[in-house]
Amino acid sequence: MAGKKRVPPPPVRREKPVVVRVDNDDEKRPRRSRSSADTIDVGGVQFVGVASDTDTKLRRRLAEAAVAFERERYGDAQKLLNSIDRLAPGTPEVLELRGLAAYRLEKWKPAIKDLESFSASTDSVEQHPVIADCYRALRRWDKVEELWFELGDASPSAELIEEGRIVYAGALADQGKATEGIRLLEKAPKAPKKPKPHHLRRWYALADLYERVGDLPRARRLFAEVSQLDPTFGDAHQRARNLR
Repeated sequence: MAGKKRVPPPPVRREKPVVVRVDNDDEKRPRRSRSSADTIDVGGVQFVGVASDTDTKLRRRLAEAAVAFERERYGDAQKLLNSIDRLAPGTPEVLELRGLAAYRLEKWKPAIKDLESFSASTDSVEQHPVIADCYRALRRWDKVEELWFELGDASPSAELIEEGRIVYAGALADQGKATEGIRLLEKAPKAPKKPKPHHLRRWYALADLYERVGDLPRARRLFAEVSQLDPTFGDAHQRARNLR
Protein backbone atom coordinates (compact mmCIF):
# COMPACT_ATOMS: atom_id res chain seq x y z
CA MET A 1 0.00 0.00 0.00
CA ALA A 2 1.47 3.38 -0.98
CA GLY A 3 2.71 5.46 1.93
CA LYS A 4 2.33 2.65 4.43
CA LYS A 5 4.93 2.80 7.19
CA ARG A 6 7.06 -0.31 7.35
CA VAL A 7 8.14 -0.71 10.96
CA PRO A 8 11.43 -2.62 11.27
CA PRO A 9 12.08 -5.50 13.65
CA PRO A 10 14.04 -4.56 16.78
CA PRO A 11 17.82 -4.83 16.94
CA VAL A 12 19.21 -7.82 18.81
CA ARG A 13 21.59 -6.24 21.28
CA ARG A 14 20.41 -5.23 24.73
CA GLU A 15 16.72 -5.55 24.00
CA LYS A 16 16.29 -7.41 27.31
CA PRO A 17 18.53 -6.05 30.09
CA VAL A 18 18.56 -8.27 33.17
CA VAL A 19 19.55 -7.91 36.81
CA VAL A 20 22.79 -9.31 38.20
CA ARG A 21 22.32 -8.57 41.88
CA VAL A 22 20.21 -6.54 44.25
CA ASP A 23 21.83 -4.41 46.96
CA ASN A 24 24.93 -6.15 48.30
CA ASP A 25 23.61 -9.62 48.91
CA ASP A 26 23.66 -12.72 46.73
CA GLU A 27 20.04 -12.59 45.64
CA LYS A 28 19.69 -13.60 42.01
CA ARG A 29 17.02 -12.89 39.47
CA PRO A 30 16.12 -14.77 36.28
CA ARG A 31 18.82 -14.08 33.76
CA ARG A 32 19.87 -15.04 30.27
CA SER A 33 23.22 -16.05 28.89
CA ARG A 34 24.70 -12.62 28.17
CA SER A 35 27.97 -10.79 28.64
CA SER A 36 28.42 -8.61 31.73
CA ALA A 37 28.01 -5.53 29.53
CA ASP A 38 24.42 -6.53 28.85
CA THR A 39 23.29 -6.61 32.47
CA ILE A 40 22.08 -4.07 35.00
CA ASP A 41 23.90 -4.28 38.33
CA VAL A 42 21.34 -2.73 40.65
CA GLY A 43 23.90 -2.49 43.42
CA GLY A 44 26.00 -0.13 41.30
CA VAL A 45 23.25 2.33 40.34
CA GLN A 46 23.63 5.83 41.78
CA PHE A 47 20.38 7.49 42.90
CA VAL A 48 21.30 11.11 43.54
CA GLY A 49 19.79 13.13 46.37
CA VAL A 50 17.73 10.45 48.10
CA ALA A 51 17.81 9.16 51.69
CA SER A 52 19.32 5.74 52.40
CA ASP A 53 15.97 4.05 53.02
CA THR A 54 14.60 5.49 49.78
CA ASP A 55 17.76 4.39 47.99
CA THR A 56 17.19 0.78 49.05
CA LYS A 57 13.55 0.95 47.98
CA LEU A 58 14.48 2.33 44.55
CA ARG A 59 17.07 -0.37 43.96
CA ARG A 60 14.54 -3.09 44.61
CA ARG A 61 11.97 -1.31 42.47
CA LEU A 62 14.47 -1.10 39.62
CA ALA A 63 15.15 -4.82 40.04
CA GLU A 64 11.41 -5.49 39.78
CA ALA A 65 11.22 -3.31 36.65
CA ALA A 66 14.09 -5.19 35.01
CA VAL A 67 12.44 -8.53 35.77
CA ALA A 68 9.14 -7.24 34.35
CA PHE A 69 11.00 -6.20 31.21
CA GLU A 70 12.71 -9.58 31.01
CA ARG A 71 9.30 -11.23 31.12
CA GLU A 72 7.98 -8.87 28.42
CA ARG A 73 5.64 -7.04 30.77
CA TYR A 74 6.70 -3.69 29.36
CA GLY A 75 3.78 -1.67 30.69
CA ASP A 76 4.47 -2.87 34.25
CA ALA A 77 8.14 -2.04 33.81
CA GLN A 78 7.25 1.48 32.70
CA LYS A 79 5.03 2.09 35.72
CA LEU A 80 7.81 1.03 38.09
CA LEU A 81 10.39 3.11 36.25
CA ASN A 82 8.14 6.18 36.26
CA SER A 83 7.80 5.91 40.04
CA ILE A 84 11.58 5.74 40.37
CA ASP A 85 12.11 8.71 38.05
CA ARG A 86 9.79 10.86 40.13
CA LEU A 87 12.03 10.39 43.18
CA ALA A 88 15.41 10.26 41.41
CA PRO A 89 15.02 11.92 38.02
CA GLY A 90 17.61 11.44 35.31
CA THR A 91 19.14 8.17 36.54
CA PRO A 92 20.81 6.73 33.39
CA GLU A 93 19.83 3.10 34.04
CA VAL A 94 16.22 4.12 34.54
CA LEU A 95 16.19 6.23 31.38
CA GLU A 96 17.70 3.39 29.37
CA LEU A 97 15.33 0.69 30.57
CA ARG A 98 12.28 2.94 30.30
CA GLY A 99 13.29 3.92 26.77
CA LEU A 100 13.69 0.28 25.79
CA ALA A 101 10.29 -0.55 27.29
CA ALA A 102 8.71 2.28 25.27
CA TYR A 103 10.48 0.97 22.17
CA ARG A 104 9.09 -2.53 22.66
CA LEU A 105 5.62 -0.97 23.02
CA GLU A 106 6.20 0.94 19.74
CA LYS A 107 6.01 4.28 21.53
CA TRP A 108 8.67 5.80 19.35
CA LYS A 109 8.82 9.39 20.60
CA PRO A 110 9.01 8.56 24.34
CA ALA A 111 11.64 5.92 23.52
CA ILE A 112 13.72 8.47 21.63
CA LYS A 113 13.46 10.99 24.45
CA ASP A 114 14.66 8.59 27.13
CA LEU A 115 17.34 6.86 25.08
CA GLU A 116 18.78 10.13 23.80
CA SER A 117 18.90 11.38 27.39
CA PHE A 118 20.66 8.16 28.37
CA SER A 119 23.19 8.58 25.55
CA ALA A 120 23.85 12.21 26.45
CA SER A 121 24.32 11.47 30.16
CA THR A 122 26.65 8.50 29.60
CA ASP A 123 28.40 9.59 26.38
CA SER A 124 27.43 6.20 24.97
CA VAL A 125 26.38 5.08 21.47
CA GLU A 126 25.18 1.71 22.72
CA GLN A 127 21.53 2.45 22.04
CA HIS A 128 22.07 4.33 18.78
CA PRO A 129 20.67 1.47 16.64
CA VAL A 130 17.51 1.39 18.74
CA ILE A 131 17.14 5.17 18.52
CA ALA A 132 17.71 4.99 14.78
CA ASP A 133 15.07 2.27 14.55
CA CYS A 134 12.59 4.61 16.24
CA TYR A 135 13.42 7.43 13.84
CA ARG A 136 13.04 4.96 10.96
CA ALA A 137 9.53 4.12 12.14
CA LEU A 138 8.80 7.88 12.20
CA ARG A 139 10.34 8.25 8.73
CA ARG A 140 12.97 10.69 9.97
CA TRP A 141 15.56 9.61 7.46
CA ASP A 142 17.97 12.45 8.30
CA LYS A 143 18.21 11.29 11.91
CA VAL A 144 18.72 7.64 10.92
CA GLU A 145 21.64 8.68 8.71
CA GLU A 146 23.09 10.95 11.40
CA LEU A 147 23.07 8.16 13.97
CA TRP A 148 24.67 5.74 11.50
CA PHE A 149 27.54 8.15 10.89
CA GLU A 150 27.93 8.73 14.65
CA LEU A 151 28.26 4.98 15.13
CA GLY A 152 30.95 4.86 12.47
CA ASP A 153 32.88 7.68 14.12
CA ALA A 154 32.66 5.98 17.52
CA SER A 155 33.83 2.60 16.16
CA PRO A 156 32.04 0.48 18.80
CA SER A 157 31.79 -3.32 18.74
CA ALA A 158 31.26 -5.16 15.46
CA GLU A 159 27.87 -6.30 16.73
CA LEU A 160 26.72 -2.76 17.39
CA ILE A 161 27.96 -1.55 14.01
CA GLU A 162 26.09 -4.44 12.38
CA GLU A 163 22.85 -3.39 14.06
CA GLY A 164 23.27 0.16 12.88
CA ARG A 165 24.06 -1.03 9.37
CA ILE A 166 20.88 -3.14 9.25
CA VAL A 167 18.67 -0.26 10.41
CA TYR A 168 20.25 2.20 7.96
CA ALA A 169 19.97 -0.25 5.06
CA GLY A 170 16.31 -0.81 5.90
CA ALA A 171 15.72 2.94 6.02
CA LEU A 172 17.26 3.31 2.56
CA ALA A 173 14.96 0.59 1.26
CA ASP A 174 11.95 2.29 2.83
CA GLN A 175 12.82 5.39 0.79
CA GLY A 176 12.87 3.42 -2.45
CA LYS A 177 16.64 2.97 -2.35
CA ALA A 178 16.73 -0.78 -1.83
CA THR A 179 19.71 -1.17 -4.17
CA GLU A 180 21.75 1.19 -1.98
CA GLY A 181 20.69 -0.76 1.10
CA ILE A 182 21.79 -4.00 -0.55
CA ARG A 183 25.20 -2.53 -1.40
CA LEU A 184 25.62 -1.37 2.20
CA LEU A 185 24.94 -4.86 3.55
CA GLU A 186 27.00 -6.61 0.89
CA LYS A 187 30.04 -4.46 1.69
CA ALA A 188 30.01 -5.41 5.38
CA PRO A 189 33.07 -7.30 6.68
CA LYS A 190 33.10 -11.01 5.86
CA ALA A 191 31.64 -13.26 8.54
CA PRO A 192 33.83 -15.90 10.23
CA LYS A 193 33.47 -19.62 9.54
CA LYS A 194 31.17 -19.84 12.54
CA PRO A 195 28.84 -16.84 12.07
CA LYS A 196 27.49 -15.08 15.13
CA PRO A 197 23.86 -14.04 15.57
CA HIS A 198 24.48 -10.53 14.24
CA HIS A 199 25.92 -12.01 11.04
CA LEU A 200 22.77 -14.09 10.60
CA ARG A 201 20.68 -11.01 11.23
CA ARG A 202 22.55 -9.12 8.51
CA TRP A 203 22.07 -11.99 6.05
CA TYR A 204 18.38 -12.16 6.89
CA ALA A 205 18.06 -8.42 6.26
CA LEU A 206 19.96 -8.79 3.00
CA ALA A 207 17.72 -11.67 1.90
CA ASP A 208 14.70 -9.52 2.68
CA LEU A 209 16.03 -6.74 0.44
CA TYR A 210 16.84 -9.21 -2.35
CA GLU A 211 13.22 -10.32 -2.21
CA ARG A 212 11.99 -6.73 -2.27
CA VAL A 213 13.90 -5.97 -5.48
CA GLY A 214 12.76 -9.21 -7.11
CA ASP A 215 16.02 -11.17 -6.89
CA LEU A 216 14.22 -14.26 -5.62
CA PRO A 217 16.97 -16.87 -6.21
CA ARG A 218 19.44 -14.94 -4.04
CA ALA A 219 16.79 -14.28 -1.42
CA ARG A 220 15.84 -17.95 -1.29
CA ARG A 221 19.45 -19.14 -0.98
CA LEU A 222 20.25 -16.68 1.78
CA PHE A 223 17.09 -17.37 3.79
CA ALA A 224 17.86 -21.09 3.47
CA GLU A 225 21.45 -20.57 4.63
CA VAL A 226 20.32 -18.64 7.69
CA SER A 227 17.79 -21.37 8.47
CA GLN A 228 20.39 -24.13 8.11
CA LEU A 229 22.79 -22.35 10.46
CA ASP A 230 20.05 -21.62 13.00
CA PRO A 231 16.70 -23.42 12.50
CA THR A 232 15.14 -21.23 15.20
CA PHE A 233 16.05 -17.94 13.51
CA GLY A 234 12.72 -16.21 13.01
CA ASP A 235 10.78 -17.20 9.90
CA ALA A 236 13.85 -17.73 7.67
CA HIS A 237 12.94 -21.34 6.94
CA GLN A 238 9.36 -20.50 5.97
CA ARG A 239 10.43 -17.60 3.79
CA ALA A 240 12.91 -19.81 1.94
CA ARG A 241 10.13 -22.38 1.31
CA ASN A 242 7.71 -19.70 0.15
CA LEU A 243 10.16 -18.52 -2.52
CA ARG A 244 10.41 -21.90 -4.26
